[in-house]
Amino acid sequence: MTYSPKDYSNLIGLKGFSDQLLQNHFKLYQGYVTNTNKLNELLLTTDPTTPMYAELKRRFGWEFNGMRLHELYFENMSQASNGMNEALDVTKQIEEDFGSFENWKKDFSSTAAMRGIGWAILYYDFSAKRVFNVWINEHDVGHLAGGIPLVVLDVFEHAYMLDYGINRADYIKAFFDVLDWNAVDSRFMR
Repeated sequence: MTYSPKDYSNLIGLKGFSDQLLQNHFKLYQGYVTNTNKLNELLLTTDPTTPMYAELKRRFGWEFNGMRLHELYFENMSQASNGMNEALDVTKQIEEDFGSFENWKKDFSSTAAMRGIGWAILYYDFSAKRVFNVWINEHDVGHLAGGIPLVVLDVFEHAYMLDYGINRADYIKAFFDVLDWNAVDSRFMR
């Protein structure tokens, strides 16, 4: 299967995100799609008993997750952000597991503000029927096995430095201003 980059041009003009930042980010995402496809092709033609095959397999997780996490990130933002809605199933779960929406938001924001590069992700653990805020250092390391990513926030420098410099807190606030809770709720399965 060949993956095609999705078109996120509908995000151009997004409040708190310059068009240049978004264009740069889309180009980076397209690189993950391209490299996922290249690795897929190489894996089909490389002898599976070689060290090269092993390294290609390891790299595939990085590129594939880079592609998929960026898709989830772009898809949970919207020009018409609808704000937190107490009637959504995901909101009810957040309040149940964190005591209140504000407790969750503070914890998620603190997770996203941690030093380092990576991702802040709200995961739903289908087995335990609860949500967790998780820090992911690298695309392919630290994910909760079987966890469903609900809210995905890119906190690599490319996601905010052009607009916010080193002020990650303002970027996190801008992200919450455009977070599409209907998209988040659509990922949630009880």
